[in-house]
Amino acid sequence: MSRRALRRLRGEQRGQEPLGPDALQFVLLDDDDAEEEGPKTGLGGRRPGGAGKEGVRVNNRFELINIEDLEDDLVVNGERSDCTLPDSASSGNKGRAKHGNPENKQDGDAAAKAGSSEQSNASGKLRKKKKKQKNKKSCTGESSENGLEDIDRILERIEDSSGFSHPGPPPLSSRKHVLYVEHRHLNPDTELKRYFGARAVLGEQRPRQRQRVYPKCTWLTTPKSTWPRYSKPGLSMRLLESKKGLSFFAFEHSEEYQQAQHKFLVAVESMEPNNIVALLQTSPYHVDSLLQLSDACRFQEDQEMARDLIERALYSMECVFHPLFSLTSGTCRLDYRRPENRSFYLALYKQMSFLEKRGCPRTALEYCKLILSLEPDEDPLCMLLLIDHMALRARNYEYLIRLFQEWEAHRNLSQLPNFAFSVPLAYFLLSQQTDLPDHELSSARQQASLLIQQALTMFPGVLMPLLEYCSVRPDATVSNHRFFGPDAEISQPPALSQLVSLYLGRSHFLWKEPAIMSWLEENVHEVLEAVDSGDPAVEACENRRKVLYQRAPRNIHRHVILSEIKEAVAALPSDVTTQSVMGFDPLPPVDTIYSYVRPERGRGWRKEWPGVRTAIKA
Repeated sequence: MSRRALRRLRGEQRGQEPLGPDALQFVLLDDDDAEEEGPKTGLGGRRPGGAGKEGVRVNNRFELINIEDLEDDLVVNGERSDCTLPDSASSGNKGRAKHGNPENKQDGDAAAKAGSSEQSNASGKLRKKKKKQKNKKSCTGESSENGLEDIDRILERIEDSSGFSHPGPPPLSSRKHVLYVEHRHLNPDTELKRYFGARAVLGEQRPRQRQRVYPKCTWLTTPKSTWPRYSKPGLSMRLLESKKGLSFFAFEHSEEYQQAQHKFLVAVESMEPNNIVALLQTSPYHVDSLLQLSDACRFQEDQEMARDLIERALYSMECVFHPLFSLTSGTCRLDYRRPENRSFYLALYKQMSFLEKRGCPRTALEYCKLILSLEPDEDPLCMLLLIDHMALRARNYEYLIRLFQEWEAHRNLSQLPNFAFSVPLAYFLLSQQTDLPDHELSSARQQASLLIQQALTMFPGVLMPLLEYCSVRPDATVSNHRFFGPDAEISQPPALSQLVSLYLGRSHFLWKEPAIMSWLEENVHEVLEAVDSGDPAVEACENRRKVLYQRAPRNIHRHVILSEIKEAVAALPSDVTTQSVMGFDPLPPVDTIYSYVRPERGRGWRKEWPGVRTAIKA
């Protein structure tokens, strides 16, 4: 039984033992000696008297401080002399350790001498111990370094013999998908913390966190304590099929949700926003009602409420995600032809617009990639007309260049004015960075000049409106030349004029920097020289413009309506502008897939579910 257990049985506390003559004496042992003496310890961890090597007996434990100070002084001064105890002192210490007799007055002088010799012996042993440890460390360090050097030599021989080289950048196949979405960048607080600090962003949220109780964690939005309590609104998601590594999903409406949808269509037809507010009192997470009321609040300049309603709609849909539905993989698809899926597209787009206006372009870029990944082939909201702008706003030039390089072969991105001008601008801005090697900077500058000359040759009608947007007056050589004159803008097809108006209305401010303007001026003169010299590429581009831009597809018109850029909306064809467009479903696809129909409500109205407010003469 240990001494500690005996004390507990006796009811004694530590420190209350009776003090004997040797109670305050301590034995100072070397660590190496202690390891050797380990098996010889007796009951309770005490070593029997006279067993094994003897240690230095110290009467006062505070003498150890002096010994360590003495040792440090010796090490600093470079003195490493070994101190040994004389035989008389050693034998005296042995006798004292065995018998424990107290010193009397006659042996006072001898005890003082023995104490000083004990201190010197202790310091000597400590120095020996540290010296041994240092030698051991140096030996092991040298052996490990030699071993690593030998391994390096062996690897070099293997590489030389087999022809392998050191690993370079990862191959294209090992890189993440170009539409891969990062979860952390879907949260605008991540970007705002970088700008303003965590304390400024989370200062108002911390007191409320104790009161917030929500069913699950979400990535798209952060639930607020002011929202109504969430209960399943009758919305769900179903996996339709999986093929070729892609998973196709669809939102579904329960019967209860269908009834709320029918009430919503009646409220929309009444042209009274208060009817939608009344519907939200009974169905607070009805998605289309939230989208439509958000537009009404935005038109009334209540941006905060409009954004809050969009976030609530996103939260309602994210809570019903299928377990296999992933926001980040880029392999999950939602068919825009299904009306139930369109609400998710539109909510993401409107949230992206709010994030851009809020000053979070990096987060808005992730939302743009997310929308494009849901149906990249059809691209129902035509996000390719916007993703270049978001990448430039976020200063993510490498991503824009990578997207152009990977998709140019099968998507012909250079035939879109926005990509034709944004990619060379990204190369130029990349060449202005100081943290890249010189050869990369010069290569980026050359590529930027080459691509901007091709863009000016293909779309000459962009230059003069761009200079006008930037309040720059061109020189007479450019303004009087037939290639960049007024005829260049007038002669381009209407569909191309619409794309140019969309790009300039959205991205013209990115060109206002003096360095960009001087670089643009240099390349404009290069293009004029090529035109005057009769370069065949000029005529080829002119023929291509006449063939490619006959009429814009429906997804471009839908994108222009959602963008709300006045110049682009004014360029829409008349068959689009004469239609009634609702914010919850602008320009629905012609080949819509209906899962249920709306009950008849009198003559002259559409039966199908979207219920776009369009009167049809019977």
